[in-house]
Amino acid sequence: MSEEQREPELTERQREVLDFVRNRQEEMGAPPTLREIAVHFGFRSMNAAADHVRALRRKGFLEQNPGLARSLRVTGVLGHLGLRRMIAHVPIYGTIPAGLAESRQQEALGCLSIDVGTLGVRAGPRTFALEVRGDSMIGKHIVDGDVVVLEHGMTPKSGDVVAALIDNESTLKTFMVEKGKLYLRAENPKYPQLIPAEELVIQGVMVALVRKRRERKRAV
Repeated sequence: MSEEQREPELTERQREVLDFVRNRQEEMGAPPTLREIAVHFGFRSMNAAADHVRALRRKGFLEQNPGLARSLRVTGVLGHLGLRRMIAHVPIYGTIPAGLAESRQQEALGCLSIDVGTLGVRAGPRTFALEVRGDSMIGKHIVDGDVVVLEHGMTPKSGDVVAALIDNESTLKTFMVEKGKLYLRAENPKYPQLIPAEELVIQGVMVALVRKRRERKRAV
């Protein structure tokens, strides 16, 4: 069913809730909670907010990962003259070292809005993003400050760039399989390859790369 065919299915209240979720994503960098939706619209309980969210999910306008807080995301944004541009709102769950593996807790950084048509990424509940720190992946043209978009649950192929937990430390590297042995390869000769002593957990496979515009220093 096309986006134009689905559009009339929204009630006025559902459209208002959808607009509220979308605006919060774009302005605050994170979607609202059910409690915040209920407060905004004056609902007596969160059940009314949950009913509207369920309806919008059923009709394909919202997606949500039940296991994550603030994981609502709008699947499309209305454009000029009622046309719909597909915009994916991908949560940024923190930073990841592209250097030596690092043990750290991830901080929530907000939300990344990307044009699905431009990047060719169809974001779902398992899609997330991480901001890169370090220079170990420059051979793959991934530099400090880039944002990598990853898909959780994909089975990596040898040569894929992955976010991984190796012996309980996180890193961004190239996943390699040689003679049945798994290891992580840096794309910078300054860094060694990483061979798991006990455990290698793939947290996500890279599906897209977003580079922020860097400000040039002005000449004095």
